[in-house]
Amino acid sequence: MAFTKRLVQLDVDSTFIQQEAIELLAAKAGVLDQVSIITASAMRGELDFEQSLRARVALLKGLPESVIQQVQLEISLTDGAEDLVSVLHAKGHSVALVSGGFIDIIQPLIDSLSITYYKANKLEIVDGVLTGGLIGAVIDRAAKASALREFAVASNVALENTVAIGDGANDLDMMAIAGLSIAFNAKPIVAAAADLSINEPSLRSVQALIGV
Repeated sequence: MAFTKRLVQLDVDSTFIQQEAIELLAAKAGVLDQVSIITASAMRGELDFEQSLRARVALLKGLPESVIQQVQLEISLTDGAEDLVSVLHAKGHSVALVSGGFIDIIQPLIDSLSITYYKANKLEIVDGVLTGGLIGAVIDRAAKASALREFAVASNVALENTVAIGDGANDLDMMAIAGLSIAFNAKPIVAAAADLSINEPSLRSVQALIGV
C-alpha cells in the first residue's frame, strides 16, 4: 500500500497543552476574572476573536517581561501530545501548531519537539514590559485555515490528507477545510461541526483515529 503523507495541525491552548496561556498571564496581572469572562464568550463564538483577544491582551499592560518565563514553566503538554508528535515525525508525517495564544510562551515547546510549522500571536514588549498590544496580524479562525493551506503546500501534503484538531470556535475554519476534523473536549458548536470527537483527557486515541 502506497504511503500517504499526512499533515496534522493542532490548536494549542486546551488542546496541545492543558492550559490557556492568556489566563496564566492574566493571573499574574490580577485580571483573571475579567479575562476568563471574555475568553468563555469568545470560545462559544459570541464574540469576534480578534476583538476579544485585543481586549484581553490590553488587560495585561504593565506586566514585566519576566512573567513569560514563569508561564512557560507552568504550561504542561496534554497527555499523549509528545508521543503523537514523535510517532508522526518518525513515520514521515508533518505536524503543525496554530495558536490564538502567544509564540512568546510556546516557542521553547516548539523547539524541543522539532515542530517546523507553527503560527501564534506575538506580544508587544517595550523596555521589558508588556504594552497591552500585539505585533503583527492576529491569528484568528481565518488565519488558522490559511495556515493549514500554507503548511500543506510547504510539506507537500494534499489538503484532503490534512487533519485539524481543536476545541473552540476559533478552530472551525481550519476544521472545515481539513480532510479530517477532530473535536477535542470541544465546545458544542465545534463538536457538532467536526467529523470525529474525542472526550477524554488524552490525545492518545488520535493515532488510531487517523490511521498512523
